[in-house]
Order: sequence, then C-alpha cells, then structure tokens
Amino acid sequence: MKILYHHRTRGRHVEGVHIRGIVQALRELGHDVAVMSFPGADPEREEHAATAAGRGRVASMVTRLPGIVFEVFELLYNVVTLFRMTRAWRVARPALVYERYSLFLFATVWLARRRGIPLVLEINDSALVDRVRPLVMTGLAQRIEGWCLRHASGLVFISTYFLDTARRAYGDIAPSVVSPNAVDLPRFDPSRFDVAALRAERGLTGRVVCGHIGAFAHWHGVDGFVEAIAGRLADVPELALVFVGDGKTLPAVRELIAARGLSDRVLLPGRVPHDDVAGWIACMDYAVLPNSNAYGSPMKLFEFMGMGVAVVAPDYAPVAEVIADGRTGWLFPRGDAAACVERVLTLARLAAERQRVGSAARAYIASERQWRNNAEQLLTLVPAGAAA
Repeated sequence: MKILYHHRTRGRHVEGVHIRGIVQALRELGHDVAVMSFPGADPEREEHAATAAGRGRVASMVTRLPGIVFEVFELLYNVVTLFRMTRAWRVARPALVYERYSLFLFATVWLARRRGIPLVLEINDSALVDRVRPLVMTGLAQRIEGWCLRHASGLVFISTYFLDTARRAYGDIAPSVVSPNAVDLPRFDPSRFDVAALRAERGLTGRVVCGHIGAFAHWHGVDGFVEAIAGRLADVPELALVFVGDGKTLPAVRELIAARGLSDRVLLPGRVPHDDVAGWIACMDYAVLPNSNAYGSPMKLFEFMGMGVAVVAPDYAPVAEVIADGRTGWLFPRGDAAACVERVLTLARLAAERQRVGSAARAYIASERQWRNNAEQLLTLVPAGAAA
C-alpha cells in the first residue's frame, strides 16, 4: 500500500524518533511510505550539530513570536499544506495518509475527504490539555480540532487519558486506538555493549547506577529530585546518579551538585545524540522518571525498559498503562518527591529485584511495544479496500 506520512514538526529529538519508528515499521510490513515534512526538516536522519544549531536558532526566533502571531502562522500553514498535498497527489495518489496531528491544521483532513482518501491522525497534542506554549485562540483551536477528530478515518491516541478527554469534549469522534510510544528493540539491546568498559570509561566502576535521560525542564522534575535526594546520598554510598540531557534547569542542578560536593556521585554529561542513548542506558542498573504529565507517553520510558532497565516512575495513568508496579517497574504517587527518593534509595540495595523487574520490562517491550506493534495497530483503522 502506498502511504504518505505527513507532519508539521521539525522532526528532531523525540519527534524524530517516533516518526522514524513508525515509518520504518510500515516499510518492514511491506508498504511504500513517503514522508512529507515541514520544509527543511528531515526526520529520517539525525542532523549534524551545526545544522541543528542553525535551525534551532531560527525555530527559537519563531517560537518567541507573540502567541497570537504564532497561531496565525499555524493557520496560514494550511495554505502551504493544500498546495503541497495537491501537487504530491497528482504525481502519486496515496492509498492512505497518516498525519501527526498539529493544532490549527485541518487542510489534510479536508482535502482527503474531498478526494476519498483514508486519513489516520496520530494525536500527540491537543487544544484540550495544558501545553508548554499556552494557546491564545483556544476556542478556535478546539473547534478545528473537534472537526478534524470527527472527520478523519481513524485516530491513534498515545494514551487512554487523551482518548477519554477527546471523547468527553468532542463526542462522536472517528474510530480510535490507543498506541503508546515504542522502541526499536534491536537498537536498544543490552547485549550490544561492553558494560564494564563503558562504566570504567565514565567513572562508574563498582557503583550502583540510577539514571535519567531527558530534558532538564521544570515539568520533568529532575531539579526537584536532585535537590530532594542530595541530602540522602550519604545513606547509600554505593549509589551514583547519571542524568543525561540539557535544558533550562541544568545550570541550577550543576550549581547544587557543586555546592553539596556531589560531583563524584552525580554525573551530568549533557545532551547526547540519539545513537548514543542506548550506550548510556547500558551503564544503568535502574532508572528514575521524577515527573511526567497526565496525558503523555514518555519515549525514554520505553527505551529504558527495552534495555532491561526498569524505571521508578510517577503513577500517571499513561505511565501506569505501561508499568505494572513491582512487575515491569515501580510506581510512586505522582507529585510525591519524598516517595520517589525513598524508592530509589531502597532499590539501590536490592540487586535481585532490579534484575527481576528489568528482565520482565524488556520481555513486555519485546512482546507488545515495538514499533511494528504500533504500525499493525494503526493499519486496523484503514477502511477495507483502501489498499486496492
């Protein structure tokens, strides 16, 4: 089947991982997949640092526009989409359009309905939830979103929370499935790595290592977790923490670690290319996700579990959909930093527990949460005869 994957993102970092995962899985299932990206973006390959930095500066300038101006630009992008889609479909009419949903973008749904082409939307964002960039034209965004969700051929939600929220707000939406994130298991395979050599290289030999990979942003809770655990690390001298990533709160975390004299206990390597992520996870005995949100499906959760590294995580519903407490990970009451710290400290001395739960986490990912599972699931939304 000829499939067109369309998105309006820069296709970097987590977005790029998700796009590459779905596209490759569809191709492995025998489908012909073309990707139509935001002009200048190429999610099928990771950018070199200099190129990414240049585009990042431009994107940063755009995102600093006043909210109303930014949203007007998002609306105007429908004109660009109509032109590009019309031209592309004249050359090669797809049997299916799969679109990563973006706020204010309705052109693809409208055009697909006119042309009789099935269209499945993947819902990772919504006008119904709290967002990093607050909406100005909330009412208009919700009216457009409701129309799109009712008139698409099918919908893929990243969590049941998202699906239930959309149904309450918009009523009779298109047929839907819940498909959390996933992982490329051959890439995240612990047997690929010489763990002893990696640990020696990074000064972690003889340590019990708890790690985290992700952005240093307030809503991820890394800064609060480090502050909460800093005074307790003396209780478990064998424990080392590794936090990979960067962001707004990283300087404050660095200052805290230096002030407490914990540089030998807390490693902060900064952001690393996605190709290097699995190698860092290989050095970890277990992981921690200090915070998340009510609707998201954290990508790193799946990558940790795929490597056989179980995670201490908050009990938000989308996380609890993936982690069975005490079986494939450990849950703590969301917002309770003290409970999170206590669980991390306790597990530092329970090697057999970490091994048992980590092995079960990888087995779960292998059976249910590889990208091919997501691809097979989204294809169930395609109307019969669409591939003809």
